[in-house]
Amino acid sequence: MRKAVDVDFTVFGDDMQFVEIQLDPSESLIAEAGAMMYMDEDIKMEAIFGDGSGRDQGKGLMGKMLGAGKRVLTGESLFMTEFTNVGSERKSVAFAGPYPGKIIPVDIGDYNGELICQRDSFLCAAKGIAIEIAFQKNIGVGLFGGEGFIMQRLIGDGLGFLHAGGTIIEKQLKPGETLKLDTGCLVAMTNTVNYNIEMVGDIKSALFGGEGLFLATLRGPGTVWLQSLPFSRLANRIFAAGKKGKSSGKGEGSLLGNIGIGDLFGGD
Repeated sequence: MRKAVDVDFTVFGDDMQFVEIQLDPSESLIAEAGAMMYMDEDIKMEAIFGDGSGRDQGKGLMGKMLGAGKRVLTGESLFMTEFTNVGSERKSVAFAGPYPGKIIPVDIGDYNGELICQRDSFLCAAKGIAIEIAFQKNIGVGLFGGEGFIMQRLIGDGLGFLHAGGTIIEKQLKPGETLKLDTGCLVAMTNTVNYNIEMVGDIKSALFGGEGLFLATLRGPGTVWLQSLPFSRLANRIFAAGKKGKSSGKGEGSLLGNIGIGDLFGGD
């Protein structure tokens, strides 16, 4: 029997998506703080410790605080937000990611009740889904994998919604099949996939190939989800372009000419 709340949803948009979730009376879901886009009048919003899955029942206040504190290790907020329909009719609440990208609905029960994902890809989930930390056992992954030792583990039998940048692809890996990729392009994987880090084959490729010193290696069997535009890659390009524009003092192709964005707000 399904323990998580069974919710209906609709994903809107193409390259900048958001998801609208319909809640029946008394149904709830959980979301990352700040992910909500809009909600109907009878939706009650409340900050909670942990994920509201009920796995910490009976542990007392300290137990709940320790469980919620684990989220801080993943770089997330100590609190999550619970949305509950307190009305007598079906109501809606919508969520969007913090940057352009796609939203992936995943029924975690279809993947043996567990999914490993990047720590910033989780958007929201039906109440009853547990969000835990997943330590990488391989020290090479921890030191060079981009996401460190810690990823997120979603546990349960309901719907979870992930957000990722660019175009998303789902790939099925056969037993022993290997896929190499940029570490930031991994969104999520099933717990049967072996995740490791390998150095690029030769020094020349590492120094001048533009792909960095290390690649992620995924070995099946299992399912993986990949993104074409990791936020870290987008942020690096914006930062590099900003440094170039600041050093030259020229607004290339800009109607503002030599006036920088900082100048408009009294910046240095």
